[in-house]
Amino acid sequence: MARFLRPLVRGTTYTRLLHLWVPMLFVSVWMFIDMSKPWVPAALLVPLGLIPAVRRGEGVQARYMLAPGERDTPESAFSVSPAVTWRDRLRTVLWLEARMVLGWITAFATVWLPVSVLVLTEASFRPVTIDTPIVTLHADPHWAYALLAPLPLLALYGTIVGLGELIALIARRLLGPSPAERLAALEERTEQLLERNRIARELHDSIGHALTVAVVQAGAARAAGDPAFTERALAAIEDTGRAALEDLERVLGVLREAERPVSSRPTLADADRLLESARASGAKVDAEVTGPLDTVPGPVSREGYRILQESLTNVLRHAGSVPVQVRVEVRDESLELEVRNLLTSDIPGPGRGSGLRGIRERAALLGGRARTGPDQGEWQVHVELPLS
Repeated sequence: MARFLRPLVRGTTYTRLLHLWVPMLFVSVWMFIDMSKPWVPAALLVPLGLIPAVRRGEGVQARYMLAPGERDTPESAFSVSPAVTWRDRLRTVLWLEARMVLGWITAFATVWLPVSVLVLTEASFRPVTIDTPIVTLHADPHWAYALLAPLPLLALYGTIVGLGELIALIARRLLGPSPAERLAALEERTEQLLERNRIARELHDSIGHALTVAVVQAGAARAAGDPAFTERALAAIEDTGRAALEDLERVLGVLREAERPVSSRPTLADADRLLESARASGAKVDAEVTGPLDTVPGPVSREGYRILQESLTNVLRHAGSVPVQVRVEVRDESLELEVRNLLTSDIPGPGRGSGLRGIRERAALLGGRARTGPDQGEWQVHVELPLS
């Protein structure tokens, strides 16, 4: 019984009833003007529904009155954009006509069903005469009418709840997002996921590089026992830490401000900072740069910087103070980046490690390719990125 009466305590039941009643306000005004032409309001809905902005207004009404629990969710079933195509405009016209028809039924039920309760109750103890445009009804008093009095109330309950569910279902079909809007929403969601993935890689590469340099420098300073070397190690740790804090602040700024530009991200033009950091950590870095780095497009240069950073981080983490060959070559249509170092016993497998996976993902997103793994007694990271 409690489950049966639950819709009576839901606010959605009454907002849907109000939504069904709204068109009847206009119809009521028209009936005072010309009752002989009740079809005029329905005819006026056709040109009204063809106006693009009407679809947005109906979508907002449906979102707040038919499904108020969904209004704050990004996956709402109702579109709040103006009609773009003729198909959307025709769907809006059908929606307006359906809303008016269901509004007529609702208005009739909510007025005459309560009146029927009063008539049946009165007919149980005295004669009742009902005059209608078609026929005149007369009922003699009888106690059985009192037993029938609750039936109109049940019909009223079923009408209000049933028509509310029906109008919500129709709205989802006729005011729901068009295929183009669904595609746009999917693309936006994909962009958000890609941005989250990119930020995760940014934090992994930047913070991971800084921590790796700090650990290597601290271990080397403790093993050396030389105050001068310790001083240089602390300076390198400080510089790397400051750079990591700047990257962290920038990434957090991107999270706080969705429209924040990415022009402040480091590029390959800042690669000297990475090379000096690796040299200060004990690695013997031999770098060769060919071609103008300033002509490399921003996205390619930024991702190339992160790939180089992760490659040097892996060298320091897994190989330590070993000779490293870095080659960056800018060609007419591509950027080639290669980092090679001597193999050690601690070799990451080709499918393990989020760093190597991040390198391959960065290259793939730009339409390039990356090879990581042993090659002729050395560990190599070889990346080619298109410039177009």
